[in-house]
Amino acid sequence: AGGRARPARRQPMAGLSASSRRSRVFFSRCRTNSTQYFATRPLNSYPADVLAVLPVRDGVLPAGGLEAVAECGGRALLIGDSTAAAAAALTGYAAVVTVIEAGSFAPAAWAGALATHLADEPHVVFPASPDGRDLAPRLAAALRRDLFAGAISVRAGLVELARNGGLTIVDARPPGSFVATLQPGVRGVHADAAIGPPVVHVAAANAAIAVNAVAATTHADAGDLAADVDVVEVLPPDAATMDLAESPRILGGGAGLQSAAAFTELTELSSRLDASMGATRVITDRGWVGHERQIGTTGVVVDPALYIAFGISGAVQHTSGLGQPDHIISVNTDPHCPMMQLADLAIVSDANAVVSELLARFAADVAARVVEHA
Repeated sequence: AGGRARPARRQPMAGLSASSRRSRVFFSRCRTNSTQYFATRPLNSYPADVLAVLPVRDGVLPAGGLEAVAECGGRALLIGDSTAAAAAALTGYAAVVTVIEAGSFAPAAWAGALATHLADEPHVVFPASPDGRDLAPRLAAALRRDLFAGAISVRAGLVELARNGGLTIVDARPPGSFVATLQPGVRGVHADAAIGPPVVHVAAANAAIAVNAVAATTHADAGDLAADVDVVEVLPPDAATMDLAESPRILGGGAGLQSAAAFTELTELSSRLDASMGATRVITDRGWVGHERQIGTTGVVVDPALYIAFGISGAVQHTSGLGQPDHIISVNTDPHCPMMQLADLAIVSDANAVVSELLARFAADVAARVVEHA
């Protein structure tokens, strides 16, 4: 499908009129003095021919699942393990949910079952979670449809795609049916009190049978779906390398950390705390940290339970990408900077010295334990 590229726009902030926002899907969240501002599109403004498909593991919705459902006007299909439990988490977001209980994740098998079940659904949207990114291209191939990966907005006749690290937005105008993946963190979601627990429809038995049939079949033809691999073990995520958007604990560094060596120490400290390391744009622009570690509107939108900011002043481009952390700790020499105002605990100190001191204390604790057990 053709498209045209244009520079990425700033996300709309509070105070803009509805016409200025043009009801865009973009999610704007600006934390100023602990106030949250949201820009979302009402559910009734969406067409009824876009369906969100959420792969479910152990009854847990994938990252970006609620956003995908909201983008599709509350229409959702869940496939996986303990889907009924996952459907309960859509209370306030979807009135009716279809579920397919398909067991453990098997993208080739699931794609085969979904291809039959979704043949009459013209526009299918997955969250761009790891499982969503794995399943979407397989389903697109099975349905012989175009795939639009990394979307920030999905409608029947227009898909907006983020490219070049979010610096460029490409408008794609699909001529017909398609499959798309929606980037987590690009739009706001909030529960509608008027929508109670969803009515759950269990898909016809032949859908589940199709899953097992496809799983048991090895396709020799390279044009068919490949058979699923045998899963030997599922390892927990490594906090040092996991997607920042899914990390529950993040240590962020800003311009207050004065050297690349300081970020080496911050990375080590993050590892000691079983947390992920992130940074502001000024740091990634200096090349001290990779751009995949950048937090903010032009980087990764995160939503950790704990966020510790070292030497971060709190520019809106950064704070608008923080989500809603349960706890924020800020270390800065400027007690009046925005990040210190947002923090639950504000520590007025040199961030470089604090990082070094924390590492020294970890080392001393480890040494003491070695001596104790010698």
